[in-house]
Amino acid sequence: MLFSGTKISDLSKASLILILAGFAIIGGAVYFFTELAADVLEKEKFFIDRTATDFVTSTSTPWLDTAWGWITELGSVLVLTIASVAVLIYLFFFSPYSRWVAIYFMVNMIGISSLTKLLKITFERQRPEVLAEHDGTGFSFPSGHSTGSIVFYGFIIYLFVISPLKKQWKWLINITLGLLILLIGFSRVYLGVHYFTDIAAGFLFGLAWLIVCIVALEITIWHQRRRQMKL
Repeated sequence: MLFSGTKISDLSKASLILILAGFAIIGGAVYFFTELAADVLEKEKFFIDRTATDFVTSTSTPWLDTAWGWITELGSVLVLTIASVAVLIYLFFFSPYSRWVAIYFMVNMIGISSLTKLLKITFERQRPEVLAEHDGTGFSFPSGHSTGSIVFYGFIIYLFVISPLKKQWKWLINITLGLLILLIGFSRVYLGVHYFTDIAAGFLFGLAWLIVCIVALEITIWHQRRRQMKL
């Protein structure tokens, strides 16, 4: 685990910086999400939404439509559900990690799905365009593809960070996954089923939830090790 000490004094400076940075990111994400959500509730129009829509309209081509359609599927409910089941099976039966990792991964995925649905019902923002072909139905804010992809692929990034892989492979894989998260979000704007602010809100909320789950996991493992040390 990232924070493997059994007491505060065991934590390295890097671990303490990561903990503080995590709380700062959570605070910042929640603050900006709240600001965005308040504006959405007031039905405000955003300049950045119009700019993003105009940009993707000007770059639209048939082959890009196909490419972005494939990319957006990597953040769909079906793909993330199948991938999550596969990851859970690995974590429960084949990984060297504590069972708590699998449990918190499950909390991470089920929690974001439920919270996203709740937020969509709360804000009731209409989509710029309804396209069932690209899961573009229901309410728009925040983007489910954005929240789902950042918590799923973000947790996979965390698993690679704590893995024994060589550092260069970790960087390569995690940068690729990070870019994929961003591309999935952009695909929703390109396909016209979300506003840019839906994507931004989804990333902010999803990131905050992901960090909460990872920090809770690290604390659980930390307490587990403390109990084992006392036996």
